[in-house]
Amino acid sequence: MQRVLNSVILAIASLIGLGAFLYPFLVPQQSPQFSAAAHAQDAPLIFLLLVALCLAAVLSSFSAGLLNAKLIAVLGILTALNAVLRGVPGPGGFNLIFLLPIVCGYAYGSTFGFLLGVFSLAVSAFIGFGVGPWLPYQMFSVGWVGLLSGWLPSLAGRPRAEAWMLAGWGFVLGLVFGALMNLWFWPYVFHPGQSEMFWQPGLGLGESLKRYAVFYVATSFWWDLLRAAGNFMLLLVLAAPLLRLLRRFQQRFYFAVLSS
Repeated sequence: MQRVLNSVILAIASLIGLGAFLYPFLVPQQSPQFSAAAHAQDAPLIFLLLVALCLAAVLSSFSAGLLNAKLIAVLGILTALNAVLRGVPGPGGFNLIFLLPIVCGYAYGSTFGFLLGVFSLAVSAFIGFGVGPWLPYQMFSVGWVGLLSGWLPSLAGRPRAEAWMLAGWGFVLGLVFGALMNLWFWPYVFHPGQSEMFWQPGLGLGESLKRYAVFYVATSFWWDLLRAAGNFMLLLVLAAPLLRLLRRFQQRFYFAVLSS
């Protein structure tokens, strides 16, 4: 029952996240200019709900045996490390913050990956990398990176295959992350001279997707491509040694981590 509860908590958190990204298309609040005012009213509430659900997931996972005290300590250490890694400069949209959620989500399961992604984004924001209405959307997006990585098939015992799989996965997620994050502000911006790439109330799904594709290619695709390529190279080189290290900790702590 505790494991079921843990899955329900993650499902509720993910549904809230999807609703936060998509509700402006259903209840449009057009603003004449893009600024921090977009989502300024709802972002604090979404942030608090997400943090509360993640803390509930920690307690539920601890009760279910998915996390133990030592693994929670590891989660705290990796959260702090990943928050610092966000500040390592890279070309374009490349950022080291995706490395650990992908590898840890794959090694330790979806719950661990989701919590690591969410908490590390929150910590990084409060230590100087920017607090604003975009923050809960970044937390959801990186949390989903870790969560989905826990759904990958296990290739334990085949380190080269694991490295290539995670590298390809990191490439895909680098593009998906950028495409998803654009949605937090895209419904709030519009320029009459470039209406073919902006959303307006009343558009059908097909036309909306067409306009978004134009917007994405024109604004962030190349930036995201550098992120995706950086993820690919980084995981291809570091995935195997990191997995060996994580699994050594797993054996030493004598715990069994199950994907949720």
